[in-house]
Amino acid sequence: MIPAPHIALDQWRALIAVVEAGGYAQAAEVLHKSQSAVTYAVQKIESLLGVKAFEIQGRKAVLTPTGQMLYRRALALVGEAGDLEQAARKLSAGWEAEIGLAVEILFPPGLLLDCLARFGAEAPRTRLEVIESVMGGTGEALLSGHADIAVTPHVPPGFLGRPLMRMRLAAVAHPDHPLHQLGRTLGEKDLRAHRHLMVRETGSRRTSRSYTVEVEQRWTFSSMATSIAAACAGHGFAWYPEVLIGTELAAGKLRVLPLGGAEERFVEMNLVLADPDCAGPGVLRLADILTRAVADAPLWVGLQSDITG
Repeated sequence: MIPAPHIALDQWRALIAVVEAGGYAQAAEVLHKSQSAVTYAVQKIESLLGVKAFEIQGRKAVLTPTGQMLYRRALALVGEAGDLEQAARKLSAGWEAEIGLAVEILFPPGLLLDCLARFGAEAPRTRLEVIESVMGGTGEALLSGHADIAVTPHVPPGFLGRPLMRMRLAAVAHPDHPLHQLGRTLGEKDLRAHRHLMVRETGSRRTSRSYTVEVEQRWTFSSMATSIAAACAGHGFAWYPEVLIGTELAAGKLRVLPLGGAEERFVEMNLVLADPDCAGPGVLRLADILTRAVADAPLWVGLQSDITG
């Protein structure tokens, strides 16, 4: 194990700069230091550890095999120090200047806006960046560091989530859709003969197949609102959260498909903090507001009769 505590962070930063800038002179310009200061910092590391980090080839400093290992170690140490400094600044300055919130589009937008309004009243100077995501996109927002907090049905590896709410989805189509005209309980074969309406996953890989059936005809949209509008216009069938289509069901624009019990699907939504140990007061308060709002909201009442009726 390299005795990193004996080496100052500025010395590690100098080593990184020499590698990434391509030489001592270039690193000096990047760090706004003299070339002799950068050279001394790297030589100090080599002296303390008894190794050679660079060898000069022409006019360029090239990492030795040992230097490559030191470079990786330097990146880790400087990165960890940066995270600690950022967390300390958040705590010393009070509420965060900006918070990233990734929310699965299945989450009721009205409830989300109520939570944002409450948070905004308490922390008017904190900017919120709301990332509306679908499936894998929420996890990517956490992994990339764009989201400090997320509401998602899929907790990515390396993160901890706590259950927030259980959402019920229903298979629906316009009352005049051919599936409703069959006048009987439907099966998967019936669905395969018709168009399935989807919302595109926002993750870059787009590998998830949640909430889908294997059909030949499919329309994929970028927004839930457009997908619901397509269903109301009779262009296909889909599974939607009941809390998002209550108005359309009540108005007779959509009707639940008789799938013999398979018309219902459930999604468990989780609340995930990107870094619980270093979460600032704003992130913690927003998480609390979301949790309390869901607990108080009557999300499980009112639409069961539409499925069983």
